[in-house]
Amino acid sequence: MKRRTFLAASAAGLALPAVARAQGSRVLKFIPQADVAVLDPIWTTAYVSRNHGFMIFDTLYGIDNQYRPQPQMVEGHTTDQDGKLWKLTLRDGLKWHDGEKVLARDCVASIQRWGKRDPFGQTLMQFTDELSAPDDKTIQFRMKQPFALLPDALGKPGSNFCAMMPERLAKTDPFTQVTEMTGSGPFKFKADERVTGSQLVYVRNADYVPRASGTPEWTSGPKIVNFDRVEWHVIPDPSTSAAAMQAGEFDWWENPTIDMLPLLKRGNQITVKVTDTTGLMACMRLNELNPPFDNPAIRRALLKAVSQTDFMTAVSGTDPTMWHVPSGIFCPGTPMATDVGLEVFTGPRDYAAVKKEIADAGYKGEKVVLLAPTDFPILKAMADVGADTMQKMGLNVDYQAMDWGTVVQRRAKQDPVDQGGWSVFHTFWAGLDQSNPVGHVFLRGNGKNSMIGWPTAPKIEELRTQWIEAPDLDAQKKLAVELQRQALIDVPYVPLGQTFSPTSFNNSITGMLNGFVIFWNVKKA
Repeated sequence: MKRRTFLAASAAGLALPAVARAQGSRVLKFIPQADVAVLDPIWTTAYVSRNHGFMIFDTLYGIDNQYRPQPQMVEGHTTDQDGKLWKLTLRDGLKWHDGEKVLARDCVASIQRWGKRDPFGQTLMQFTDELSAPDDKTIQFRMKQPFALLPDALGKPGSNFCAMMPERLAKTDPFTQVTEMTGSGPFKFKADERVTGSQLVYVRNADYVPRASGTPEWTSGPKIVNFDRVEWHVIPDPSTSAAAMQAGEFDWWENPTIDMLPLLKRGNQITVKVTDTTGLMACMRLNELNPPFDNPAIRRALLKAVSQTDFMTAVSGTDPTMWHVPSGIFCPGTPMATDVGLEVFTGPRDYAAVKKEIADAGYKGEKVVLLAPTDFPILKAMADVGADTMQKMGLNVDYQAMDWGTVVQRRAKQDPVDQGGWSVFHTFWAGLDQSNPVGHVFLRGNGKNSMIGWPTAPKIEELRTQWIEAPDLDAQKKLAVELQRQALIDVPYVPLGQTFSPTSFNNSITGMLNGFVIFWNVKKA
């Protein structure tokens, strides 16, 4: 379907009464944070691709409300040889969307592909001596040394999550996008109904067999689907989204902007709720392959120009209960969080002093290409504050406006800025994803094997390894302090604060689980 034809049909649909349009309670109409520009959740860390991926692909483990891993596709596991031999057994009833049976070798190939892209996966594979499928139902890890976090790695809910795919897809180079969406999860993707920039459609997988035991929490427990069809409608304009929610034309809006909350709360038909109490950690990611941010002294000077309060106010308004500053590299309120070094973010900002500091560090007016997504309001708000901050400190900012899908594609480029490369973009990570060093995507320093931005920071890598091998929680906390201290020296990214992002849904919706947007267990009256 052509986009123009689709938009005309959508406009006609919005004019119809909600009851006539909904065709009963078996269809859920959802407004996502942005379009899904990249379908492969291994190729990108974009959360909208993660949310899309969890509908289609299942995982070996899920996590519960206490963030503990629980068996999902596996029936269970055994360990032997002092924790150096793990055997994971697949449960019965698992089938791919094409009807083929899920085999252990499919899962081995999926783990191997994920393990080349995700920092937690990279760490797991570093500790793994051999990964094999001795039979159709057994996944076997032989470890170089004990690695108790194995289920945590395979069950992590953040990007990149360890999505299980058929072997023929999982054999795809991890740096090449998979475009065929064949998984074993509770929904099937309707590729023939996808309209880029406007619509994605998912239908219930009638062959999906939920776990027979457990409680639905986050990504764990039985995944019971109560809708025949889930439609994602991409609406970049917040006012249009709010009006459509009020009119009952949509059931759920993932990320309402802060200025729309009073409107949504008016009356008694819409619930506004924070479902993830770890919040979102705002980040400014710098490209260390290109000047000027290949210079650590300039990166450190940037810390002195940043006002976390300005960023959080732009994103979440003036209500301080909706955000937390100062924030460091670990999610506030979690065991690894520390205040060490955060005085750099407090007090008045002296832009003249910072301007002199970057000149002394050798800044020569190099262009700073800032990627600003115009269709993602909270990220655009951060980009606007970031551009203003950098201009005040004397950087030559080239503000390039584009949609979020283009940002996701563009930020993967390692080229110089005059050949389509970039210097900085802004994003969020779920607080849970920044609760410890091993799952923290931006806390790697392994050069071109790192996440986009590609920092080289050997001391961070050393401390991260020490944390993984630490004997107890007290030792981990001490190393977390050192990691934050080192991160404020190397500056692989700039932490900008923690915000709490509410979601909004019609009061007819029940059964919504904690965490990110999850479409099983949800019902509509």
